[in-house]
Amino acid sequence: MKTRLLGGIVALVLALVGTVLLVSYVQASEARAQQGLKPVEVLVVQNQIPQGSDLGQITSAVKLTSLPSGSVPDGALKSLDGLTGQVAAVDLLPGETLLGARLVAPDSLSAPGSAAVPSGMQEISVQLEAQQVVGGRVAAGDTVGIVVLFDKGALKDSPDLESGQQVFHKVLVTSVQRSMPRESAGSDPATQANTELPTGQLIVTFARDEADSVKIAFAAKFGSLWLTKEPSTATEGTPVIVKKPELYR
Repeated sequence: MKTRLLGGIVALVLALVGTVLLVSYVQASEARAQQGLKPVEVLVVQNQIPQGSDLGQITSAVKLTSLPSGSVPDGALKSLDGLTGQVAAVDLLPGETLLGARLVAPDSLSAPGSAAVPSGMQEISVQLEAQQVVGGRVAAGDTVGIVVLFDKGALKDSPDLESGQQVFHKVLVTSVQRSMPRESAGSDPATQANTELPTGQLIVTFARDEADSVKIAFAAKFGSLWLTKEPSTATEGTPVIVKKPELYR
């Protein structure tokens, strides 16, 4: 009886010792494995970051996190130092490692064939015929003058007279959308753009402040707009209101 009891005690002790040794071995193996992975601290997105978010918004949405070096992609950021003025080039989702390539200068977000909108301004578009857009030879980045024509009602002292005036000068064009041109075989696209008639109407988008945007929309709705190609070197004359009876004077 005593022999059985003693044998049971010995077996229990051996089992406990074996368990302790096994746990110690597993823990040591995990530590060695973790050490072999060489963990590094990088910025990981915690909350979704919309495209165009500035550095302040990005800073509040990322967290420095320890990851195995083998899982960290090239270009991963460890801090946002020296990136003042950068914005998110694309939408960033939670769990993503923040890459330097995902942060760009704000003006690089402009779509191809468009110009960046100056700070504080907004965009407004009008639909015009080619002859109203200097024969269609206006492109994003150009500056234009805007001539407004009204059949009647623009002049307080002569409400029944047709009138016109160049109301705005050197307005930035941010984009021009047009119908696809008919390409002639063997023709040079640059030459074709200046010599062949454009087809369809054009939608021209301007960068302007709130008050001027309302004036442009009003003139486009109740009158008509004609654009001049007005570079920064063009001379601005004294504003002249042209009335139909006075046109030939």
